[in-house]
Amino acid sequence: MLITETHKDVPTKAGGDMRIFIFHPTVPNYPQAKFPGVVVFSEIYQVTGPVARFARQIASQGYIAVAPSSYHEFVGPEALAYDGPGTDKGNELKITKTIEGYNEDAKLSIDTLLDMPTCNGRVGMCLGGHLAYRCALDPRVVSAICYFATDIHSATLGKGKSDDSLARCKEIKGELVMIFGKMDNHVPAEGRDRIRKTLHDAGVNFSFFEAAWAQHAFIRDEQSKGRYDAALSGICFEMLKELFNRTLRSDLGPRTGGDLEIEDVC
Repeated sequence: MLITETHKDVPTKAGGDMRIFIFHPTVPNYPQAKFPGVVVFSEIYQVTGPVARFARQIASQGYIAVAPSSYHEFVGPEALAYDGPGTDKGNELKITKTIEGYNEDAKLSIDTLLDMPTCNGRVGMCLGGHLAYRCALDPRVVSAICYFATDIHSATLGKGKSDDSLARCKEIKGELVMIFGKMDNHVPAEGRDRIRKTLHDAGVNFSFFEAAWAQHAFIRDEQSKGRYDAALSGICFEMLKELFNRTLRSDLGPRTGGDLEIEDVC
């Protein structure tokens, strides 16, 4: 599917305008076509080339993908570099920005999608793991796929390094997919175990995937840190397509809950 690319600068209470990059599918001769929406949260580097290319892939599947710039309180919408100074700056801003600021960004990103006449009213989240997960706390979110969600296990996002993301997991009403690499030293084994058990005990509807050979940020399609795994990224994108095709394109009605009885036969 063909796509168009624009952006919108949205005023914020936290400070500065948040630039939201918009990747919109288009079908010739169907000007009133409606599509589901997906918020693509970036890494600590804002909307980089790899993030934009990922958003284009999603948009070409028939979703309106919007990617917000996270650090509008401090810098412009330009991406930080995948180098030492860029990494240091991103990590500094990650814990300088307030949790209230992250919450406002999530709300404004969803509002931007729902205000579009071409959005069908169904919204999903993906990529930047912790922010996509945190945005899934919004009851308007139908589903979210979170890649390498850093800091959820340690509750250290934002100013003061004391977020409540995992503690609020019971608020997640949509379906959640968590993806990690077992070689991810940003989210160690005990952290992944804590996330999985907390979600399970809270009754969240979720899937949990750990790739034995993958490192942190393995879907980032550039080689500055030597982690990109194209084959595994393709597998995970199929998981994204399955989740969004099932939850955003279909109206399944409310989830009733309860355990299914599975017949014990081969």
